Amino acid sequence: MTGREFKRGRLALGLTQKEAAARLGLSQPYVALLEAEKRPLPPRLAKKAVRLLKLSPVLLPLSTTAGSPAEGGFEQDLGALGYPGYAYLRKGKKRNPAEFVLTALAQANLPARVVEALPWLLLHYPEMNHAWLLEQARLRNLQNRLGFVVNLARQVADKNADTNKNDKNQNEGLRQNAEAGLSALENELAASRLAREDTLCQANLLPAEKTWLLQNRPPEAEHWNLLTDWKPEHLQFAEMPIWQ
Repeated sequence: MTGREFKRGRLALGLTQKEAAARLGLSQPYVALLEAEKRPLPPRLAKKAVRLLKLSPVLLPLSTTAGSPAEGGFEQDLGALGYPGYAYLRKGKKRNPAEFVLTALAQANLPARVVEALPWLLLHYPEMNHAWLLEQARLRNLQNRLGFVVNLARQVADKNADTNKNDKNQNEGLRQNAEAGLSALENELAASRLAREDTLCQANLLPAEKTWLLQNRPPEAEHWNLLTDWKPEHLQFAEMPIWQ
């Protein structure tokens, strides 16, 4: 989180520097230094600021050691991030959605309902740190899995664009920006696409299932060398409003 992002969140709540400092247990001069970017925001303070100033979870610190779900599991994490499929679990601690996507894709096996949520996260948090996600995916050889999920999200965005092609308000501009970001990320991932065959977090597939998927997977899955039959129409919440 930068000082500029901190200031933007403070102003969005209509707080003075003194009021924000009181909420965070800081002094007003220290807040002024943070906003002027003369002091870095320590990770612990950034977490506190996201919670108390109601900032987007994309501003939470990112961990390069992400590899397992937070306490409560993936479902709890998704509920805290607002995913409708786990709305009843909203009371959990939020984690950065980019970190969640990376952690989920690193799993050998993952419940289908969690896989289904990944394109939703990319669409609902278009401001997530794509550069970090790209770098970490390459380091972990996850670019094919991530590329396919990004492609699913982009297809949903394209479909929404066709449905709302006469929408000329601010939401349309936000949609276009989000779609452009997804396309750029997908292109970057395609440049380092892996040749080896993989699954989308379904390592326990039986040989017969692998054979069937090899013959029936969609072209996008074949392009990303994945044995999966996921399509945009399989995403339960893809038709929900995305850009608010």
